[in-house]
Amino acid sequence: MAIAPPTPTADLGLTDEQRDFVQAIRDFAGRERFDVPPDDHHSPEAAARMAELGWYGLQIDEEYGGSGGSFFDAALFLEETTHGQIPIAGYGVTLIVVGALNRFGSEQQKRDLQGRVAKEGGVLAIAMSEPEAGSDVAALKTRARRENGEWVLDGSKMWCSYAHKASHTLIVCRTGDGDERHEGLSMIFVPHDAEGFTITPIKTLGGEETNELHLDGVRVPEENLLGTEGNGWVQLMAGLNYERVILAATSLGLAQRTFDDALAYAKERKQFGRPIGSFQAIQHKFADLATDLAQARLLVRWVARMTDEDPMRMLPQEASMAKLAATELAKRCALEGVQIMGGYGYATEYPMERHLRSAVVTTIYGGTSEIQKNIIAKTLGL
Repeated sequence: MAIAPPTPTADLGLTDEQRDFVQAIRDFAGRERFDVPPDDHHSPEAAARMAELGWYGLQIDEEYGGSGGSFFDAALFLEETTHGQIPIAGYGVTLIVVGALNRFGSEQQKRDLQGRVAKEGGVLAIAMSEPEAGSDVAALKTRARRENGEWVLDGSKMWCSYAHKASHTLIVCRTGDGDERHEGLSMIFVPHDAEGFTITPIKTLGGEETNELHLDGVRVPEENLLGTEGNGWVQLMAGLNYERVILAATSLGLAQRTFDDALAYAKERKQFGRPIGSFQAIQHKFADLATDLAQARLLVRWVARMTDEDPMRMLPQEASMAKLAATELAKRCALEGVQIMGGYGYATEYPMERHLRSAVVTTIYGGTSEIQKNIIAKTLGL
């Protein structure tokens, strides 16, 4: 089945340099193949190739081995690599941690951790959720205490994306107490070879994506603290624009890929003596989805540009809108794709059912759609 190229309007508003960048990623996706199991979405080999090309160092300063680049460039990269099905799914969460290092990291942390990312295609993970603390992050119980110049961590974390591919995980934990639940939180890097640290993969619809973490007296040096002790909540809030746009750009790429696969099928599949795409019922589905894709793309890129203009500006309404729109659209594109392809969309022989499994979780991680709606409503004074 021939795959349609991305919609031409996707390149509108880009500079010549950005168009060349996007085309280079598309060429790479069409040319390179990596041997990974169907449900494994991250290949260290693919990530290393990205690093060789300088693409994995986006948002990392040159002095730490990166290639610089704007957050808008990173959003383009996420959209295109996801659309091209390049198996580097761990890059999104890595970029979230890279952003935290840019804002709060020490020189040594940047040289070590960002250097791993830029030069080797390394993965970094972040752990917030716990068995009893999902959307309510402030309810987390994992603790860290100082002892003989070290942090000692105890607790459990859930749904930690791509920790099984990472060298370090940034643990959001409680290092003190306060009058409010969000007080006393800190962020500490734990290397994965630390004694007492275990990673247990969680089987999911989407395949090998997420993990449960256990910290049993894990000891790390005091300098593994990111930023300021007790300032973890503020540091988390400072990264929300980035996290939500990263997830939105990735979901946008998945939505476009799902749309393109379904469109190619509708042009080739014949029933009643004609292509199914010639029937108005199918045409209207594609017309609606194409319109929504254009709208979501404009929204995601708008928020990315505003973030570049003022990296410290909080954009709770706009970032939540981008995340909500792109993830819900990815899910809808996949559901419509399955419907359009009928039994073939449901069969594992075709990628559509995998697109659906990948799309469903986008409306859950990084703040559910319901949480995004709550935030948007709150910004409206409700």
